[in-house]
Parts: sequence; structure tokens; C-alpha cells
Amino acid sequence: MATAVRSEGKESRQIVAYRIHDIAVGKFPRLVCASPDRTWMDVQTGGWANRCLPLRMANQAGWFILNDEEFVAAWDGSNDTKGVQIVTKGAKPYYVQSMFGVGILTWVVPFLFRTPPGVNLLVRGPSNMAKDGIAPLDGVVESDWLSAPFTMNWKFTRSFKKVKFERGEPIAMILPIRRGELEAFEPQLRNIESEPELHQEFRTWWAKRKEKVNEDPSSPTKNKIQGHYIRGESVTGTKAPEHQNRLELQEFTELEAALLKEPPPNEAQTAPTSRGLLSRLFGR
Repeated sequence: MATAVRSEGKESRQIVAYRIHDIAVGKFPRLVCASPDRTWMDVQTGGWANRCLPLRMANQAGWFILNDEEFVAAWDGSNDTKGVQIVTKGAKPYYVQSMFGVGILTWVVPFLFRTPPGVNLLVRGPSNMAKDGIAPLDGVVESDWLSAPFTMNWKFTRSFKKVKFERGEPIAMILPIRRGELEAFEPQLRNIESEPELHQEFRTWWAKRKEKVNEDPSSPTKNKIQGHYIRGESVTGTKAPEHQNRLELQEFTELEAALLKEPPPNEAQTAPTSRGLLSRLFGR
């Protein structure tokens, strides 16, 4: 079992991704820092959504595991493992398969992650990156002791919907969380009037917010944001003791070369099924 590594009196914050050559085929998926950008935020909102700092902070709060090859998948609505069909016209996607049934698409992640003692990994889909017809399933892994890899799973939300995953598209996002941290909190429910200073700050913000909403549409400031949160200050100008407007995660450092075997021929792959409507959906 891994032990805590300390340097200069501080506990190690190392996250190690051990390649598992026993289950790897040909190559390994890429691990990268999560990006703050989302296509829908840039395109569908004309960039306006990028002004929402909480969104952008969540976007980059972790590391992405990237899909290795492009493919299209669909589900026939059954609970059978053969109810999911995976098709590609190009290189074979090595790690995706139908493993559990009930419309679940599974990636076998060929890494064993190790975190410091007492630190879990939250494994989830890429934040704020919706995908039509399928949704990621989250999991919490005790990665400080587990000697096995985990799978990343997405569940189809409707049958006979073709879903495409691009090469290099994030299929998972990992985030370390301290075990027991949530249980240490003591939730309380109170009236805001019991904190007069906080209440006054809120009322000041609320009044200015209503002014902005009711502003003349022709006003040059109508669509401008107030920007207090981005600047890390309250509406009264009080500075936050700590504030972030960007995360600066470190990339995974390559310490050892992969022991890759010769990859198999890049043949088109189809999951072992040709069932009725699903088969016809793919023109078979």
C-alpha cells in the first residue's frame, strides 16, 4: 500500500496514474488538464456564458481522460448487453464496450490511479458538457488503496438515438476529494435577518440587481454585468479574503515510457449484435 510522501513538512499531493499493460491494447488514452472552455458557451451564447465565473471554474476543476478513437453508438432499449451497438469506420476504439447492459456504454480505463492516504477520486463526466441522448454516471473511488482500475460509464437516455464520440473528446473527469470532508460539515438552516451585516449586503445587491433588470433596453449598460463576483468583492466593495478566477492544474508528468506492444490492425469494429431496428439504424 502506498504511503504518504512528505517534503519540507508537507504531505504529498501526488496523483499517480499507473499504466496497466495487462489490459492495454496498442496505446493509452491521454490524460490532460480540463479546459475552461466549452463549445456551447462560445457558440450558442456568443461567448456570454464565459462571463459566468462559477461555470468556468467548474469546467477546469479536474483532469480529463480522452477518448482514443471516433465511433458512433446506439441502444435498442433492451437490458441485454447486446442492446448497445458500437460502430466505427476508421481506427478501432480500444477501450469502449457494452459490459453491463441496461443501455450503459463502458470505457475500461487502463490506468490504476493512486492518491495520498485519505484522498478519494471523484470520477464523473466532463462538467458542463451535455451530450444529446446519453449522460455520464459519476462514481467515488477510494484510490488510496484500491489495486484495480475503474470503468467510466455513460447511460443512454433514449433508445435508437445515434451518439457520436470524437477522437480526443473527454469521456471522464477526475477530481481528488478528501475522505470524510463532507461528513465534517454541520449543515444549518437560518433566517438571513439573524445576520444583519450579511442581510444588508444582500439587500444592497438585490436593489442594484433590480435596477439592472428594469434598465431601459436602449441603455448602453443594459447587458453589462456588474462584475463584483469576478473581481472577488461584495457589492459594497468588500474584498474577499481569498478569491480565484482560474485554476492552474499541473499536467501529468511522463516519468516512464509505456511498454507498448504492437497494436492490432485498425479494422472497423461493430459490437456483436445485428438486432432488428438497431441493425437497420446503422444500415445493416
